[in-house]
Amino acid sequence: MSLSSIFPSRTIAIYMAKMFLVRTFAILFALVLVLQALDILSESGAILAAPGNGEAQVWRYVSLRAPQIIAFILPFSVLLGTILTFFTMNQNSEVIALKAAGLSAHQVLAPLLVASAGVAILSFTFNDRIVPRATATLAAWQKVDYGPLPIDSGDRSNVWIRDGDDLISVDLIQGRGAKTQLGGVTLYDRVGGSLRAIIRAPRGQRDGDGWRIGPATRFEVGPGTLTSIPSLQIAHGVTPEQLTLSSVSADGLSFGALSTAIDDLRDAGRPTKSLEGALWHKLSAPLSAVLMPLLGAVAAFGIARSGKLFVRAVIGMALGFAYFVADNFSLAMGDLGAYPPFLAAWAPILLFFLIGEAVLFRTEE
Repeated sequence: MSLSSIFPSRTIAIYMAKMFLVRTFAILFALVLVLQALDILSESGAILAAPGNGEAQVWRYVSLRAPQIIAFILPFSVLLGTILTFFTMNQNSEVIALKAAGLSAHQVLAPLLVASAGVAILSFTFNDRIVPRATATLAAWQKVDYGPLPIDSGDRSNVWIRDGDDLISVDLIQGRGAKTQLGGVTLYDRVGGSLRAIIRAPRGQRDGDGWRIGPATRFEVGPGTLTSIPSLQIAHGVTPEQLTLSSVSADGLSFGALSTAIDDLRDAGRPTKSLEGALWHKLSAPLSAVLMPLLGAVAAFGIARSGKLFVRAVIGMALGFAYFVADNFSLAMGDLGAYPPFLAAWAPILLFFLIGEAVLFRTEE
């Protein structure tokens, strides 16, 4: 299929894409302004309650919260921008003129699909570069009740890892790389899932490809005996990075950083299913912008004077919002382990793509 068959008129394609983008970003600006105002009204009291905080800290909160609101509301704006564009074109009989000129429903939609693909790329870049940094900073600031942010020394506490059948608990981890120091080490020696012994040591350090702890005590579960060991090497193959990675917030990491964190957690024997779903969703969420013109296309067709144009717009809006409900439900099922991570992220897009195509073919093609 040639490009000219998809876009018979370059002028019409540019006209429709420009109309769609202007309306989408105008709606985005208006919604972000309203939601940010409501959000700051609810949080300004907590921000100003911290000693030393003033107007500067309120504006700092706005700068950190705005990227999250933009990322959340952008797909809704694309949906509303699509419906408003088609609603206007239908009222002005422009869609009827395009169809009378021989354009199919998919050819009428094509300029908006291409423009929404550009919005999806912009959304992914924004979500990957700006949103994680703002989210991580805001989360750290909220943990100290909007007070002065403490300097992150890199220390980690209450870290659990798996080494084969064995479980290892570390109360405190200080330092990085080969200089990593362990405090309060407990090794649960298991065979086939059955606990055989518990080994405890007050400290440990890197030794070869493992960790040397001591002075240690070994409690044998079967006979109930307790023995002392000057030093013991454990956790062969466990890297310092696996120990220092105590917790992962998917919202505060970029796509590449989250992928690396998942690999480290998997090597450490920790569950990663919910994080894998969040990783795939970082790709599927921006692509929902491409789906919105298809779901809102029901507002493009039909005769305006038939009195059903408003009903068509409501149906298009309902389809779009149903997608967001299904998307959140699917992610929740993925977090619970009911859905595989890939299916949890991509199933709603595939399902509503088929629904949109079915409605389009049923009514117009």
